[in-house]
Amino acid sequence: MKITFVLPPVNNRGGIRSTGMLALHLMKQGHEVLAVCPSRSSPDIRRQITSFVKGQGLINTETRHPSIFDEIEVPLKVTQTSRPITDSDIPDADIVVATWWETAEWVNNLSSAKGAKVYFIRHHEVHDYLPVERVKATYKLPLHKVTISRWLVELMKTEYGDRNVSLVPNSINCDKYYSSPRNKQLTPTVGMMYSKQHWKGCDLSIEAFNLAKKEIDTLIMVAFGSEEPLSSLPLPTGTKYFKNPPQEKIKDIYAQCDVWLFGSRVEGFGRPILEAMACRTPVIGTPAGAAPDLIIQGGGRLVQHENARDMAKAIIEITQLSNEQWREISDIAYNTATSYTWDDAAKLCEQAFDWAIERTKNGELVF
Repeated sequence: MKITFVLPPVNNRGGIRSTGMLALHLMKQGHEVLAVCPSRSSPDIRRQITSFVKGQGLINTETRHPSIFDEIEVPLKVTQTSRPITDSDIPDADIVVATWWETAEWVNNLSSAKGAKVYFIRHHEVHDYLPVERVKATYKLPLHKVTISRWLVELMKTEYGDRNVSLVPNSINCDKYYSSPRNKQLTPTVGMMYSKQHWKGCDLSIEAFNLAKKEIDTLIMVAFGSEEPLSSLPLPTGTKYFKNPPQEKIKDIYAQCDVWLFGSRVEGFGRPILEAMACRTPVIGTPAGAAPDLIIQGGGRLVQHENARDMAKAIIEITQLSNEQWREISDIAYNTATSYTWDDAAKLCEQAFDWAIERTKNGELVF
């Protein structure tokens, strides 16, 4: 197949990275793949001042940020402007894939020559910082939907009336995220990913850590993220924080922890769960995204939503296990993560694209 992925301006965030890896493995299956995105618009002076006043520093003015497409062989076409992608920007193909709510609007307006239209949904993007009604409208467009977790499949059915959604779970690159079998840390260590977004649940993870530290005074935290911690959401005193660590160093951050915290209130999948597990770190997580499917296998503990005490209890339990007991959970975590491969994901995606072509030929994907 000739396949075109239509992306927003690229960066190094998880959704773009996952799309890049999926595209790469589709190429390895023998398909002809192209990724296309617009240039990033330059922030005006008002946005720069607002960002600076909020303590977030000046916004990067580069028209293209670093991304996984700098590391892999999937061709990426970046258009000269920040306008939406149109017919003139992409070749005729068998499949054209929207990868974000805005790109779903663009793909919906393309001609049929650009391919059967697919909407790859990685999250239910109804966040208050987005135009929620426009986002919701994209989930009703006549595009074949592919998504990454069972809860999103069910949501598309119950809320948007679509019973023909394909499931293609995320995976990770185990050449990049890995660790040899190891023991517990000499000092009990908890890790987390830092984000200011409320739905990521960092406040819950931090509260749980602080509660656990009252019981284990030697407990320490390691964290990484893409931004400076906010004064309104401070990390615990003494946290070792890595801002924008090099991609090749992230595995070392995961691997220096006895347990990783996943406190999300809502999540498309929760790829850090697999990343941490691949580095042999058990995960304590809320039942968001794919966490119930991943953690239930025994590589960590599933805790209640909005319950910092439940998470703190799990932190205390896992960090106080004997080394032998901890190694058992660590091994299960590793085996869980390595059972999800990009080759498997590419094969499932190939099946989803075949279905999209068939549905298009049958006239199903029309208003």
